[in-house]
Amino acid sequence: MIPFERLPPGFAERIDAPPDPPAEARPAATAVLLRDGSAGPEVLLLRRHRSSGFVPGAYVFPGGRVDAADAAPAALELLDGREPDAEPDASYIIATVREVFEETGVLLARDVAGRSAPDARAPEVARWRAALLEDRATIADVLAALGLRVAAADIVYCAHWITPVAEPRRYDTRFFLARLPAGAEASVDEREMTDAVWLRPADALERFRAGLLPMVFPTVHTLESLTPFASVTDALDAFRRCVVTPILPRLVRRPDGVAIVVEGEGQPNEKGSHP
Repeated sequence: MIPFERLPPGFAERIDAPPDPPAEARPAATAVLLRDGSAGPEVLLLRRHRSSGFVPGAYVFPGGRVDAADAAPAALELLDGREPDAEPDASYIIATVREVFEETGVLLARDVAGRSAPDARAPEVARWRAALLEDRATIADVLAALGLRVAAADIVYCAHWITPVAEPRRYDTRFFLARLPAGAEASVDEREMTDAVWLRPADALERFRAGLLPMVFPTVHTLESLTPFASVTDALDAFRRCVVTPILPRLVRRPDGVAIVVEGEGQPNEKGSHP
């Protein structure tokens, strides 16, 4: 059970009046950005504005909707090491790269020599970030202009969550793990986010349970899945071997909070914050 005070404002109330028919679940991509810290792997969490239309005030991973330009041939041609029939569609990976760059200034790409891309502290990269945010450029334009390509092996598919039908805005979201490039620093786009923190998954969960870090179920579940790993490499290697299946949870309002129900074989499995 997640108590009401640990959820974003208005989240629980929406369960009582679900849209009929349910909203369409739009394709989206989310990146769990990881770095090695002195006490183990750390993840980047961003806090959404309280005026945001989706999970306002919650701490989330960088991400957003898949745009038409993410599936354009010019963008897909800049993705290396990708099998044509691999899951999910390659546009989700391109969207992940774009969303991370827009929201954090970090480019998950390499040059022809295999060197990590500079981040938005470099003036030229900052100009391209502004152009992308202002719809004056696509992610394909950015990568091509900076001489960069995306290695599919660097971005690891780890989860597939579909927003519950009670939500007025729904997303069919693919989650990916990615290592923070060497020397890169995240700088938040203040138009969408109000805070950014690097935390060990266990520390983030402790703050969440203390009511200090509002999050929603997929974020909590993902953090829990990362707690066993001693390094970023360990986490990436483990998830490369995993088979990802879609999760469409059902939310149930209880007297003191909200529970999540994930339908599986046999009886529904109710475990509060994660399936």
